[in-house]
Amino acid sequence: MLVDQRTYTTHPGKWRDYLSLYEKEGLQIQQRILGRMVGYYYTEIGELNQIVHMWAYEDLAERTHRRGELGKDANWQAYVVKMLPLLQSQTSKILIPAPFFEPTWKPL
Repeated sequence: MLVDQRTYTTHPGKWRDYLSLYEKEGLQIQQRILGRMVGYYYTEIGELNQIVHMWAYEDLAERTHRRGELGKDANWQAYVVKMLPLLQSQTSKILIPAPFFEPTWKPL
């Protein structure tokens, strides 16, 4: 198991616009294609204007496959055109669980 943690930094004050657009147009697509949302957050203290979301995968092969399918989706492509102008930067990390951690989600 692994978790893909993505952090998007919006232009100042645009995090609300990002979340609104995502809820209306992006959420359902990602849930359908990526499958296992671990969490979706915004920052309140510390570095502001950030959205942090995490998705779980069995391995890098599953992640590559699912993200490839997401990229091919016409509705996702239309959403990205609207979403990208809200972003200032983005980072992605692959998180590997500690040996003693047992995930609560089950494989799809």
